[in-house]
Amino acid sequence: MLTDERHKIILDTLARDNIVKLQELVDQTGSSESTIRRDLSTLEEAGFLVRVHGGAKRNYSVSAEDRMEDKTSKNVQDKQRIAEKAAQLVSDQDIVFLDAGSTTYEMIPFLKGKSILVVTNGVPHASLLADLQLETILIGGKIKMETKAVIGPVSQMQMRNYRFSKAFLGINGIDKQYGFTTPDTEEAAIKRIAIENAAQSYVVADASKFKQVSFVKVCDIEDCGIISHNVPSEIKRNLKDSTTIWEAE
Repeated sequence: MLTDERHKIILDTLARDNIVKLQELVDQTGSSESTIRRDLSTLEEAGFLVRVHGGAKRNYSVSAEDRMEDKTSKNVQDKQRIAEKAAQLVSDQDIVFLDAGSTTYEMIPFLKGKSILVVTNGVPHASLLADLQLETILIGGKIKMETKAVIGPVSQMQMRNYRFSKAFLGINGIDKQYGFTTPDTEEAAIKRIAIENAAQSYVVADASKFKQVSFVKVCDIEDCGIISHNVPSEIKRNLKDSTTIWEAE
């Protein structure tokens, strides 16, 4: 059995059961214990698992919420590459939802000159969109101070009345088992409605968001495509049967 095939079996088993025994993998793959131990060491180095006595357990970290000011200063060049790639998917006459993420904010300059309507729940996003003369609707409701996102029952009610050609969403965690996750229940609700009401939905996220799990599940991994940059090959192999990943150059 090829190395990639063994790695897929190991990762799929961990995604399902969270823990796997060495002997179980030997039986599943028909490989020797020494081969499986080498596989586990490789996957541990890549951050997918933690080796324990007699096997391995799944590795993931639960991320906390950053302030908008902190988000915009992290991985800026990667976010700009991702944003440019995402903006290339937007066509004239599209009705686009941009949520209040830092990478969606970076998309806005690349949308300049397009004949589109943009709906957003990001206060900074709406301001920049207006500055660039892009037709914009800012969702109404309560402003969350940390992220400058508009959230709450009023915004959710308004969102349910809209339909979008494309929705672009920032996210805190991307994980095959736990899906797309974010720290805030009300921001998650807005994202969820956008996905339900969009013909096409994309998560825009730099590579640091993979293998992260946050507090609230937004949707399953199959529900959105992913636009990213420099995604490790092991992650791409692990997700290739679940979603599509577009990589920025």
